[in-house]
Amino acid sequence: MTTHTDAGFDAVATTAEAAADFLRDFATMSEFGATPNGGVDRQAASEADVAQRRWLAQLLESRGLRVEYDRIGNQFGLLELNPGAPYVIVGSHMDSQPTAGRFDGAYGVLAGAHAAFRLAEEWAADGIIPPCNVAVVNWFNEEGSRFAPSMMGSSVYTGALPLEQAFATTDRAGVSVAEALAPTGFLGHGDGPRAASCAEIHIEQGRLLENAGTTIGLVSASWAASKYVVTVEGAQAHSGATVMEDRQDALYGAALLVVFARELADRFPGVLHTAVGQLDVYPNSPVVVASEVKLLLDLRCADETILAEANALLRERFIEIERQARVGIRQSLSHAWGINPYQPEGVELARASAAKLGHAHGDILTVAGHDSINMKEIVPTVMLFVPSVDGISHNEGEYTRDDDLLAGLEVLTDVVRRLAHGELPATDGTVRR
Repeated sequence: MTTHTDAGFDAVATTAEAAADFLRDFATMSEFGATPNGGVDRQAASEADVAQRRWLAQLLESRGLRVEYDRIGNQFGLLELNPGAPYVIVGSHMDSQPTAGRFDGAYGVLAGAHAAFRLAEEWAADGIIPPCNVAVVNWFNEEGSRFAPSMMGSSVYTGALPLEQAFATTDRAGVSVAEALAPTGFLGHGDGPRAASCAEIHIEQGRLLENAGTTIGLVSASWAASKYVVTVEGAQAHSGATVMEDRQDALYGAALLVVFARELADRFPGVLHTAVGQLDVYPNSPVVVASEVKLLLDLRCADETILAEANALLRERFIEIERQARVGIRQSLSHAWGINPYQPEGVELARASAAKLGHAHGDILTVAGHDSINMKEIVPTVMLFVPSVDGISHNEGEYTRDDDLLAGLEVLTDVVRRLAHGELPATDGTVRR
């Protein structure tokens, strides 16, 4: 394998064999929870999720990494070359939505693993012991499709979510996180490796990069967001016999809210995204007027002023719907944040890597949430995107071209190399303990 030197570091050139290894592993990984239409169903702590975690552990161990789990079931593959030194945490998540694409999250975990494999080989060949170790991470329950909230594993790791609260969270069948993880063997006793910095690569889940002909997105910030938990309360009644004007139909009230969410987005085209992603209707019977509907509604925006205006309009609409549908509405903000920047130094580090390797690159914001958003609150963090064909995501048709996957892996490897050599020191001189 040939090498070249840049900025004082030897880097192993990406070869056809290494690329083939990655694509072969990606194909194998995609078999876990595979759906008939080319996607995956690997919800957190499901049978498919457990199986792919065991496969990942075998892969990591076969390449010399030590596999450990923390108290919430985050999976770490440790490349410890400098005992006692902190770690560059690199990876993403492998859990999925119920009917999902095979790239979302999983690409970032496998890219992180192969970046670590390449660097381990390079450092061994050159006799280098970097200042920081490398830890490949598969975060638990990033999607939140089975257990809400999303980004659970990284939230516990960073201290944003108490472990006991995460353990007590239940799915629709009443199974708690603690109960789901107990038989898997994935519950450790510690807090995970000590972090010095973090890197994550992900598919864009939009079409800005593809439209611009850009290979690497340098994520500079996340959109602002407001996420609501809403309960619409009515009165149960016969769906045929009850006089229309006497009805207090919770589903009618919820439907008005769903429609308004889309109308609200249309008031601010291209700037505001809105969605109602989940509805739970009670009693959900064909001959009963619904007495209660629970739903999740979120607003996301690249402009905090517009988001504040949208929130105000939504609160006004809550009151109007209560009157129009003769229902009660209880609502609370489960999550809210403003425009949330990544460290500019990390963006510039990634820009230097992409430029050195000759890949078209540009700054981009992330609309979706990612585990790196939690990580950047405690350590310097780099977030990278590669293009999504037609912007399709959370869909079995989700796709990213092999060339883009491999280009992203190449840039990620260089970013992790730089981070491991301390090119992005913690701003306060400390690391997570």
